[in-house]
Amino acid sequence: MTRLAGSSKLLRAMNESAALAHLLEPGGLTRADLRKLTELSTPTISEVLRRLTGAGLVSVIGHDSGRPGPNAEIYAANPDAAYAAAVSIRDVGTSHAPAVTAALCDLTGTVRARLQTPVDFLVTDPATAVVDAVAALVAEAGVATEAVRHVQLGVAGSYDSRAETIRHVDIPGFARPGLVPAIAAALGTRVGVDNDVNLAAVAERRRGAGRDADGFALLWLGADGLGLAIDLGGTLLRGARGGAGEIGYMPLYAPDSTHRKVDLQDLIGGSAVLALGREHGVPGATPVEVATAGAASAEFLSELADRISVGLAAVIAVLDPSLVVLAGPVAQAAGRPLLDAVTTALGRAAPLESTVALTTLDDDAVLLGALDAGLHAVREALIATIRESQ
Repeated sequence: MTRLAGSSKLLRAMNESAALAHLLEPGGLTRADLRKLTELSTPTISEVLRRLTGAGLVSVIGHDSGRPGPNAEIYAANPDAAYAAAVSIRDVGTSHAPAVTAALCDLTGTVRARLQTPVDFLVTDPATAVVDAVAALVAEAGVATEAVRHVQLGVAGSYDSRAETIRHVDIPGFARPGLVPAIAAALGTRVGVDNDVNLAAVAERRRGAGRDADGFALLWLGADGLGLAIDLGGTLLRGARGGAGEIGYMPLYAPDSTHRKVDLQDLIGGSAVLALGREHGVPGATPVEVATAGAASAEFLSELADRISVGLAAVIAVLDPSLVVLAGPVAQAAGRPLLDAVTTALGRAAPLESTVALTTLDDDAVLLGALDAGLHAVREALIATIRESQ
């Protein structure tokens, strides 16, 4: 009997989740609309709407008078039922100074507030910076602090969820043990942490070039560091300690290196892009400026593409993804010319058949992905709350 009761609860939760997912789309739906979309019975739909309305997640926003019979109630998700915040800590592509970029969205995904501010983490504690950013978002949006049900952090490093510790991060203070629990305690809400490139892949899957792909690899060419995200049918490969995709550490062997060993970071990281620009007479004080100007230099692009193809050939040979997405500020700055050069270089490097594409996201992909991840967590938590109340 216990198993039957558990199955019944699970079924109700699944029904509610399916209905809420449809109601979160723009516009409103009647009971009849939901019945067609979910293929649930009329009594089941009525019960689902009763529970979602009672929980404050859904409300009646109007009546449909265009049909025979009594006017049908039109339902939609209550956007103010809960909020998700996203906070990204990394360089913003124009300098090596870290900045906090943050946004707040409601339950429908509408962004209510957004900010970006440089932070000196030699002076400011990371927990203080995150808490202050969320407080500023809440103040700008004019919402209650307790309505923020999840905060998603994006960091230029890997997160070991078992140890609750951020690793492979260069920003002062972020590798401190106990930091993430301290932030959660200070905010009074759940806090999720993920690598910034993983979050960019979340946005690429939902909004960009990876939307229709079975799976894809995303190579992030940042103004400073590199990263790789591996999407396996919509699930990200994070590794045992969250370190999957730290491709900058991938060792390479080169005859012109003093120790016959370099990392991929040494070939295509920000400093390498700057050095390559100087070699080819390409102007620019930052990697992004060099990439922008270098898009018009065939020699610069050819050598940079050859270097990128070294890393991509290894990735493709191991993973065989149907798609590789070039993303990050350097890739976006060089744009289509770099994409064409990399495609040509890969063709010379090995008989590998993965399609290479440029990200189609014009906005901050990391922040968008963090919002998507945070909003998903909020919606799942709300459904779980309903299930637990049964």
